Amino acid sequence: MNDIESPDADAGEDRKIQEARLWRDDGWTARVIKNEDDDGWAVEMTQDGQSEPALVGPWTMGRDKKNPKPLDPPAFFTLVKTANEVLRRHEQQLHATLHKSVRIDTADGRLTVKLDIVPDEDDPYALLSAYDASGEQLAEIRVAPTYKLNAQRASDWAAGGFGNSG
Repeated sequence: MNDIESPDADAGEDRKIQEARLWRDDGWTARVIKNEDDDGWAVEMTQDGQSEPALVGPWTMGRDKKNPKPLDPPAFFTLVKTANEVLRRHEQQLHATLHKSVRIDTADGRLTVKLDIVPDEDDPYALLSAYDASGEQLAEIRVAPTYKLNAQRASDWAAGGFGNSG
């Protein structure tokens, strides 16, 4: 495999390539590939240093209805923008999955209870914590990563004096 085909090759080097089926610029590589599912074409966008594409989508056929339309500056710019948006949404979704919070009202005032999951491969766990209205931490305990945080469980934990059973 030559270094043009390897997304990791010379990742630190900024090498522009602008060919009909391969563009590399601005930290991204766009490659037009044969669509394995049908007779058409697809384009994959791979960020420099990554082994898997961040985006794979259909690509337009050329005028001859056999070959793909060549990549061009506006298409590449749109693909980079779309791939960056996909990565951003993925990061937001991951963050929302790993970090949850609820607000509850108690006799002592409004509290925020947070659940932060630590997805360790060997020993995953979560931290359940409570904060007062000024942001001061009142309690923190370790719980299972499968712990389901909701307002009722948070209220019960606070009412129980933030015991070990979250």
